[in-house]
Amino acid sequence: MSICNVQRAVVLLFLGKAELISEKETQKVFSVRSSLPFPTIVRLRMYIKVPYKKIVLSRKNILRRDSHKCVYCSRSDLPLTIDHVVPKSKGGDDSWENLVTACVKCNNKKGDRSPEDAKMPLARKPSRPSHITFMKHFVGRVDEAWKPYLYMN
Repeated sequence: MSICNVQRAVVLLFLGKAELISEKETQKVFSVRSSLPFPTIVRLRMYIKVPYKKIVLSRKNILRRDSHKCVYCSRSDLPLTIDHVVPKSKGGDDSWENLVTACVKCNNKKGDRSPEDAKMPLARKPSRPSHITFMKHFVGRVDEAWKPYLYMN
């Protein structure tokens, strides 16, 4: 399962590599000689094995996973940093389960302590995000026709 732009979907349909599952009735894709349906969902005719899509651990992806909000105070209007739940000095590592988004104020208040020692509970437990979660963030809005395929009913 993946998301592609309309241009790529039209090329796959034109070459016969995909079949149209759903189209947007109100729009068409026009060429010099013809018009084609505006695809919203296409299915490849032959299965192509794609390696497991691993989400890279990066600052941008941690901010995206935590919805650009501090996990301690849930504010998003302050400058944000990345915080180690278990500090590196106490054996913490750089992993999805140990890195969270924190505002500068909360990060400084927590300091080199665990959330329990600092009496600052996490609003949500950090975890490795799923590929589908990042698809939703990449696209911005999810088309209603996609929901059955993304298991979002």
